[in-house]
Amino acid sequence: MTGVRQTLLLAQWQLRRQAQFLPLMVVVQAFMAVATVIGYGLLVGDPDPVTALYLATGAPTITLIVIGLVLTPQLLSQARTEGSLDWLRTLPVPRTAFLVGDLLVWTMLALPGMVLGVLVGVWRFDVDLSLAPWLVPATLLVSLTAASVGYAMASLLPPALAQLLTQALVFVVLLFSPVSYPADRMPGWLQDVHAWLPIEPMAQLVRAGLASEAFTVPGRSLVVLLAWCAASVVGAVLALRRRA
Repeated sequence: MTGVRQTLLLAQWQLRRQAQFLPLMVVVQAFMAVATVIGYGLLVGDPDPVTALYLATGAPTITLIVIGLVLTPQLLSQARTEGSLDWLRTLPVPRTAFLVGDLLVWTMLALPGMVLGVLVGVWRFDVDLSLAPWLVPATLLVSLTAASVGYAMASLLPPALAQLLTQALVFVVLLFSPVSYPADRMPGWLQDVHAWLPIEPMAQLVRAGLASEAFTVPGRSLVVLLAWCAASVVGAVLALRRRA
């Protein structure tokens, strides 16, 4: 119970530390969800039912992924640069508590944007969703994996390089990942790359959870997603211990 209490206290400290920025983060999430739905809608015009489902389920997925892969490493890199992360490491708590506490915060921050993305997508494209009973744990897994990868990236790379990489990832997720469109629209080599990256499995899991009657999750995608989640968590923990 001591470890759980320490983790919750660290998460509370992180929330209070970012208290002045939390409203802005919520606004940014809301804007991202709405802009993704409306923007893609302008590009495709009046989509067919399948395309509409891809767009409606892609917006909340993009919100989850961007929070984890972009916002998490940016804030962690800032903490490393300003020295607050070094101060935290002086506290007599396990290194894993830092990681779990931060991942809890980023997962909580990612969920409101996803809900808004779902609502706006349903309204804009007039689609009928069929929610799977495992949607909530699937969403938590996607959010946790994205945040874990972002945390590991910011822990292992120099802060400047990590922040630069996050900017590139925004374009990769929005334009060159099969989140809001089928993978078969991409070149073959890019399909092969995404077969080993976590972005497509994340999108498949959320898509199938929101529209279970139209989409399914391949077993291989779930294995890839779990492998990335486990590897990124282990990498972040090892980096925290090594740099203690």
